[in-house]
Amino acid sequence: MLTRRAFAGRLGIAAGAAGLFTEMTFAQRAAVDSKNLPKDMVWLNANENPAGPPPAAIKAMTETLATTGRYHYQEFGDFYSALAASEDLTRDQILVGSGSSESLHAAIEAFTSPTRPLITVMPTYEAPVELAKASGRTVITLPLKDDYQPDVKKLAAEAEKAGGGLIYICNPNNPTANVAPKADVAWLVANLPANTIVLFDEAYIHFAETPEMESGLSYVRQGKDVVVTRTFSKIYGMAGLRAGYAAAKPELIRQMAPFRNNVISWVAVQAVLAAIADKNLVAQRKAAYTKTRGELCAWMTKKGLKFIEPQTNFVMIDVGRDVRGFGKEMAQAGVAVGRPFPPFDQMLRVTIGTDQEMAKFREVFWTVYQKA
Repeated sequence: MLTRRAFAGRLGIAAGAAGLFTEMTFAQRAAVDSKNLPKDMVWLNANENPAGPPPAAIKAMTETLATTGRYHYQEFGDFYSALAASEDLTRDQILVGSGSSESLHAAIEAFTSPTRPLITVMPTYEAPVELAKASGRTVITLPLKDDYQPDVKKLAAEAEKAGGGLIYICNPNNPTANVAPKADVAWLVANLPANTIVLFDEAYIHFAETPEMESGLSYVRQGKDVVVTRTFSKIYGMAGLRAGYAAAKPELIRQMAPFRNNVISWVAVQAVLAAIADKNLVAQRKAAYTKTRGELCAWMTKKGLKFIEPQTNFVMIDVGRDVRGFGKEMAQAGVAVGRPFPPFDQMLRVTIGTDQEMAKFREVFWTVYQKA
């Protein structure tokens, strides 16, 4: 059994080896120079949800604060069962952790090695790649296709060549904001080489509208060699609470379990339970985002801007020059935007904020853009 001290030590060794994979490493706000920034800064750089936790979750957290003097370990079983049931899974098919980061970490520990690679595309969410490298694991990266899609046949071929591995696909992808076609996902699951697991990171799935979006959870329910990670940081607006989980068939969960704490804050537990109990919450928030996102896309189209059609709570815009300088100018004018994602050095990732925030974004963006 992995003790708290051993678990923390393992995380510390991996993070210390490369200075990576701590939550702060990829925190957008930390990457912005905080000196001389406007006091009314608009933060559109971390894919956060400005709506924050739903009211029911806030109420539940407030009511449970007085009970946090105890660990509540004996009560977590009911929480696991309720969370699993909310996605038509069983308790032995999920593993709870800090956001989705902890689950991603466990999957890398369980399913990669110096001879069993992590295989993915770039650009994508970098943390799994950096952790694998820091842990001495083999990493194979392939470029996205011209349509910004992962080439699933090449990913499978690399796993076949290596004698197995862990294929990582962020779907929808961060930073490109697009969805892998469901036919490609189905082909990959059906054609996984021996000793190969596919990991679908579905942090942004609730924002997708396209019928091409198909969750990997359907394959988990079928007992396939699939791991899905989810988080309550995005559509649920609870990024600071650090709550999420992995879903997989029981055999894979057992392999990941030694590398997970499997316990989160009792306050976060109550927030999650309240949030998943509201059956209208996701649809309502998705509709609000779709409206604001649609208005932004219409504005960009009118202005003749090139962008990747988004299926997330962020969008990638071609600004025609290096985003480092572009982003710095925007921050100085009161709007923080995303970090660079090489090799897409001229594409700016922008989080969808409130209508008021997006109005300011459009004003500042267009002013900076016209300086080119």
